Amino acid sequence: RNMSSAGPEGRKKMRECEGLIDSLVYYIQGAIADHEPNDKATENCVCILHNLSYQLEIELPESYAQSIYMQRRNISNNDKTPGCFGTRSRKVKEKQQDTPLPEEKSNPKGVESLWHSTLIRIYLSLIAKSTRNYTQEASLGALQNLTAGTGPMPFAVARTVVQKANGLPSIRAMLHVSHPAVKKTAVSLLRNLSRNTSLQNDIAREVLPDLVSVLPECVPGCDIACETTASICYTLFNLTQNSSHNARLLLSAHGLPKVIAISMNDSNMFSKASRAASVVLYSLWSHTDLHSAYKK
Repeated sequence: RNMSSAGPEGRKKMRECEGLIDSLVYYIQGAIADHEPNDKATENCVCILHNLSYQLEIELPESYAQSIYMQRRNISNNDKTPGCFGTRSRKVKEKQQDTPLPEEKSNPKGVESLWHSTLIRIYLSLIAKSTRNYTQEASLGALQNLTAGTGPMPFAVARTVVQKANGLPSIRAMLHVSHPAVKKTAVSLLRNLSRNTSLQNDIAREVLPDLVSVLPECVPGCDIACETTASICYTLFNLTQNSSHNARLLLSAHGLPKVIAISMNDSNMFSKASRAASVVLYSLWSHTDLHSAYKK
């Protein structure tokens, strides 16, 4: 567990170690099957997998990267017109959301297991069944790592979490735990998931009222709570930016007074949360059909 947090070279060596990842997954599967999701060894295994999934998309060996991004070659030449950021232009980013991963292997080995739906379901199972905060946080964190970025892998993992594995109820429950780090990681995961436009309505329907309910009445006084508040606001921004229906959902959940109160705190110490709240207000105001409802 300590070695898995030793930086890029350490992660690379451990991912390449034959049988290591498979053994960790095997142990966790056994613990869940035996109804023992709270033992210390399971926590250690999940924390190692969490660390090995960090920056996975960037650090993948070339052979895997070529396999995963193979289908990007089908993007038409018109969509490949370089923008300010070369091939990472907006058109290509939007296209990536619709680019599926190659078909999953039925028996993944080694590093392939890290983004496989089997392990995604294991994380969701541990989030639901374990009562150890470190195990919950590591499971959420692994999913957060896998859904970071703009390539096909993060969006495919996001679709698995939301649509194939029905993971939102388990993640939603973590918004209401007392442990601040678990709550923060759950919100960060939802923020990543909410960037996928095809999932935004599902997420809003399942989770938006809960996000509003855990939003504080004003900017909180500690760093971790302030960061959590900012992440909630950016998640709400993603969910309402392109949907008048979701903006109305936020309104009916009594979120507007909270967002306004957070945005009005001009202290430098808490500016991150206030800026995020202001971005949400800007997004909400863009839905002109709701102006009269806002004023009421």
